[in-house]
Amino acid sequence: MISATRDEVDARKRSVPVAELEKLIALSSHEGKPFSEALVRPGLSVIAEHKRRSPSAGEIRPGSDVTEIVQAYDRGGAAALSVLTEQKHFGGSLADLDEARLATGLPILAKNFHLDPYQLYESAAHGADAILIVVASVNKKRLRELYEEAHALDLDALVEVHDDEELEMALDLEADVIGINNRDLATFEIDVETTFELMADIPTGITIVAESGIANRQQIERLDDAGVDAVLIGQALMSSPDVEEACRAFTRIDEE
Repeated sequence: MISATRDEVDARKRSVPVAELEKLIALSSHEGKPFSEALVRPGLSVIAEHKRRSPSAGEIRPGSDVTEIVQAYDRGGAAALSVLTEQKHFGGSLADLDEARLATGLPILAKNFHLDPYQLYESAAHGADAILIVVASVNKKRLRELYEEAHALDLDALVEVHDDEELEMALDLEADVIGINNRDLATFEIDVETTFELMADIPTGITIVAESGIANRQQIERLDDAGVDAVLIGQALMSSPDVEEACRAFTRIDEE
């Protein structure tokens, strides 16, 4: 997946220079939404994800209407959105990010394997408020470069980890939002206990996001009780016949 992403980025850099992206950012009327702030509101925040397919699950909702989905998430009480922009393995695109930005006022996370600062300019130019950085996909030097460049572009960064070594790198970075991926990217196996194990070593004041394998309200309540700030949910929502009702079941917006 990483090599495919790198090849795609190299091709786009040849066709759209970073200077052109800088112009688009400067001309944009989009005012950044506070993604990180949305995750620390009272109760456990839900980041609802638009994802057509994945390497582990295959096709989930091919040909889905981005506007229809993200507006359903908005009505369903999501605190923020995640939009897959990786094409080869997840069926996403920057066009999906554009459409989501036009369809909702919620803060949006651009989800991809961000390997090159160029991609951050792309995400900012297409309306993202935050970007995902997967620690496992970059070395320590590039991790810091991406993190600092994101903040220079006024983008929040969700720094994703899966094990103790990756968590140490995120903490050394002084990341303020750390995502714990319960999925092992090497085997695709999921264990929600990963969140509970790693969060014990995360200092107070850092926002914690649990990712992957969240499929029912009971899991959310347990994560909430443990002190997790937000959950990122994709497949359980995208595979539902009624994504708005599925989102409401996780957010319990009707009980507020």
